[in-house]
Amino acid sequence: MKKLFLSKLFLVFSSVLLLAYSVIYACGGGDWFEDWYYNSNFTPEIFVDKSYSPLFLSGEVFYKIGFDTEHNSRFNDEITADWEKYLSGSMNAETVKFFLVDQSVKDIEELNAFYVSKKENESSKKWTKIFNLKDKRNKAFLNFLFLAKQVEKASVGEEYWGYDPVQVKVFSDSKTLTALEKEYKTTSDSFLKNRYWFQTLKAYFYNANKEKTIDFFTKTEASVPKNTLYYRALSYVAGLYHKEKEYAKSNYLYSQVFDHCPAMRVVAAYSFHPQDESDWNQSLALAKTNKEKAALWAIHGYYKDEETAIAKIFELDPSSEHLNYLLTRLINNQENKTELNYKDKSVAENKKLQKAKLDQSTFNLVTKIAASNATNEPYLWNIALGYLQTLNGNYAKADEIYDVVEAKLPKTELASNQLRLLRFVNNLNKITLINPASEKTILKDLNWLYNELPKKNLEDFRYYNASNWSKTYLSSLYKAQKKVVMTELFSHTNYDYTGKENSFYDNSQNLQAMKDFLLKSDKTEMEKIAQSVYGLKLRDISVFQAVKATFANKIPEAIVFMKETDSLQNQVLLGNPFNGNIKDCHDCEHAAYQKRKFTQLQFLTLIQEMQDKVTKNEDLYNNNLLLGNAFYNISHFGNARTFYEVNILGYGSSPTYFRESIKRMIVDCSVSKMYYQKALAAAVTKEQKAKCIYLLAKCERNDFYNERYYFKNKDYWEFYGDKLNFLAWNGFQLLKNEYSDTKYYQDVIRECGYFNSYINQ
Repeated sequence: MKKLFLSKLFLVFSSVLLLAYSVIYACGGGDWFEDWYYNSNFTPEIFVDKSYSPLFLSGEVFYKIGFDTEHNSRFNDEITADWEKYLSGSMNAETVKFFLVDQSVKDIEELNAFYVSKKENESSKKWTKIFNLKDKRNKAFLNFLFLAKQVEKASVGEEYWGYDPVQVKVFSDSKTLTALEKEYKTTSDSFLKNRYWFQTLKAYFYNANKEKTIDFFTKTEASVPKNTLYYRALSYVAGLYHKEKEYAKSNYLYSQVFDHCPAMRVVAAYSFHPQDESDWNQSLALAKTNKEKAALWAIHGYYKDEETAIAKIFELDPSSEHLNYLLTRLINNQENKTELNYKDKSVAENKKLQKAKLDQSTFNLVTKIAASNATNEPYLWNIALGYLQTLNGNYAKADEIYDVVEAKLPKTELASNQLRLLRFVNNLNKITLINPASEKTILKDLNWLYNELPKKNLEDFRYYNASNWSKTYLSSLYKAQKKVVMTELFSHTNYDYTGKENSFYDNSQNLQAMKDFLLKSDKTEMEKIAQSVYGLKLRDISVFQAVKATFANKIPEAIVFMKETDSLQNQVLLGNPFNGNIKDCHDCEHAAYQKRKFTQLQFLTLIQEMQDKVTKNEDLYNNNLLLGNAFYNISHFGNARTFYEVNILGYGSSPTYFRESIKRMIVDCSVSKMYYQKALAAAVTKEQKAKCIYLLAKCERNDFYNERYYFKNKDYWEFYGDKLNFLAWNGFQLLKNEYSDTKYYQDVIRECGYFNSYINQ
């Protein structure tokens, strides 16, 4: 596990919405987790208010979002709605939004000039057609915005993440600050008064005047409604205490923001900053009530030890909603600790491992709180306990809990899906032997999990882990019962469920057994489900057989298999597979003009025709040469790699991407070498012989590569670039010594840098 280390990572931002700058420190250090969306069966979003979602267990600083990026937009909707209500239809919603959150500074300044001078300008002429400029509330709105936009010149800026702090702008417009405070003191409109209060405090804050900011807040806070604006202002005050290293007071104030202002929970959590146990205890001492202490523990638990935080909060305020998000972290954390290992262990051994990894203290705490029914969402604690009972191997007890909790769950699709998923996980864990009776208990859920859920596109529901785990679990059970086809159906990858290369189809008995299964018409329901999740079809097996037969030079067999592949037989090869070029350049040959294109089946059929002609001694040189080219080009070194890049064999630009048996097959040039040697024996002219000798030299070179880089050597980079790239192989020596007077020799020097390097050494 990597430690979450952010002690030097500064978030420096200026915003009309939030604190000017902030810094996060992991209290005692957190853990860096994988993305739990795909590695968990327990979905927090089902049970917990959206405001907590950034705090769910995650591999990022915040769940899904990574870092908080809503500094300039967090309250846009709320602000707009508030002003729309205040203006009571005197200005339409689109216009209100424009002035509040769009690029409206020029319009506002010109409208203010109109109000002051009574002289029309471009903006007054434009807007008078849209709303009544003389309306009292419209005028008050625009006057407020004129002053607020002056503060924004310092408070709104580019968001910046980095290790070095950036220069923070200071608001030095004393005239605007005075005007704001005057409006606050003199206006009798409570709505406007509240907003002028907030803007005045913000102006003092960006004026970098700690004393006046805190003094103004302290003297006025009792008269201010405890709404969003109040807690936004409180975060400014908390930020000032943080800057002055008064961490205990800062953290206490941030906990109040966290407790009372859901929209700012992510901000308060990010800014929360205990340095050590001493200032943490001081923060707790500042809390006036148990509820306030619970709020402090709620943030503390995000950084360090959810279990302790839950226990403390339950003692202080058992109905606290903060318990719920911490519980989801606790459960997701427990899932992380119970990672299964089917590579080395059986199903039974994995269950023992799972039970051993379950923290008994976590189990006992959740059991205690679930039994109390004192939380604000008892069903959440019970469903969590049911899941822990499954992890603990108490499947009957889990069933009892799920039966009771079902009627109490929220009536939502996500909640019912969550219960169904956990029931399924529990039921599958009960199965230790696959037979018709045990299959019947999970058939509907398997179909739901594998075939129905993926079509619903449920954004937050975590079912991927259960889907993958169940396939591995079933595959392992079938493996123990020596049912090789069902084992393969539930676990096919390039590697099998033990982590070894999946060589299932390299065994002819396995291959035929799978073909027989896929052709079987009377499949059981379990077999139908297994086939539905299998990534391969009958045509994939047939094309695999066709490719293998081709490399083994069993062309009649290859043609028969290729004809079984449906549309795959009509896949067009990217280059001309019968060309034998001097240099191997796949992209060049794919881009070159081709008078004729060849499908897979046409390619094989033409090979068969050429082989028939060779058998009849017809045009032996050309037919053998073309056959040599054909087999060379379907190898890793040729222009027709797509011939073997199919399901079962694998994909990749390097032989190292393929399992050992396939790797040896695709780099083997022995068949092409055989045909080149036959072409050489039938050659009449020196030009023909020179070409055959060079093509044989390429095969000789490739054999060297195979042994040096792909088979014997385990550390490719140890040999990369060494001088052995230019060995004087027999074919190169023969070409240089006996055929230097041919035109083909000159073509080779011109096109093949490899050969050119050899002769110039």
